[in-house]
Amino acid sequence: MKRRDFLKQTALGAAAVGAAAGCSGPGGGPDGKASGGPKAGGRRVIWRLASSFPRGLDTIYGGAEVLAKEVEAMSGGRFKIRPYPAGEIVPGLQVLDAVQQGTVQVGHTASYYYTGKNPALAFDTSLPFGLSARQQVAWMEQGGGAELLDPIFADFGIKRFLAGGTGAQMGGWFNREITSPEDLQGLKMRIPGLGGDVMSRLGATVQVLAGGDIYPALERGAIDATEWIGPYDDEKLGFHKIAKYYYYPGWWEPGPTLSFYVGRKQWETLSPEFQAIFSAATAVATRFMQSRYDALNPAALVRLKQGKTELRAFPDSVMAAAREKAEALFEEQAAKDAAYRKILEPWKKFREESFGWFATAEKAYAAFAFR
Repeated sequence: MKRRDFLKQTALGAAAVGAAAGCSGPGGGPDGKASGGPKAGGRRVIWRLASSFPRGLDTIYGGAEVLAKEVEAMSGGRFKIRPYPAGEIVPGLQVLDAVQQGTVQVGHTASYYYTGKNPALAFDTSLPFGLSARQQVAWMEQGGGAELLDPIFADFGIKRFLAGGTGAQMGGWFNREITSPEDLQGLKMRIPGLGGDVMSRLGATVQVLAGGDIYPALERGAIDATEWIGPYDDEKLGFHKIAKYYYYPGWWEPGPTLSFYVGRKQWETLSPEFQAIFSAATAVATRFMQSRYDALNPAALVRLKQGKTELRAFPDSVMAAAREKAEALFEEQAAKDAAYRKILEPWKKFREESFGWFATAEKAYAAFAFR
């Protein structure tokens, strides 16, 4: 029996039991809260999801839509999630606050947007010169990362789930060439998280803007450069129309992952069945995002190269200066925050061992096949 068929039959069975106990009928109100007892499972549940991303970015925002579709299908329509893009309920950079305050039950975001609240949140997304996409998922899911971060999210009243990744990102769009670290002095750049902190230490003026706000800022000259994700999304946002140079790699995001946030109080209202359905749906959304980016980015890069876009690799001098600043930043934060160091040390050990392994078969194959 397929998993979805099994879950559907389980759902129908649970509904029948609920009906026999006098618990049948719709129970989700306009606020999305479940009724019918402390554990919602026999009645209909409707939740709202706020995303940090615009609807037009069908892959990164699409992860939220996949989650909603899978939850509804696996629950036989008894559990629904209504996703909203950035700006419809709250601005894109206020998703954590919306979940924490109970404005929505689910958030869809990147945790490094909120390092001002707690610097350790960056570990949930990506660190400069950190883990690749596969390594990041391995650390979070099998290497102890999720367990280390759980207490951080608990402080915000949030339960966190993996929501997919983008793979290694591009370095972004620049209106001037970068030939040395000195060229970063005074550069106005949109870049969030620790990557932004590193760029600031290299002399750039850093801004954090939600996806929908980047193009007009670059067009007006309010910023000189921006990073976003990669060829597919960058092309959709039109950055190639207003910036000449496309740099790589995005050393600050070698393998970033997104997250679904669920309010812990809301999570506890769900039945074990609905909790299992939600967890299973996040796995489907995670697979969707990474595989879709890997399928769509290659053709998008070809189109950009056929246009006026000029690809540029960051010079080694820039990479080396950035890595030095990044490692110093990690140690400074760990020196003043024991909770941060408690995550940093096992993360560094995992990175060292993982890099050693990937530098063997993976690197040898890539060096020959990708050239």
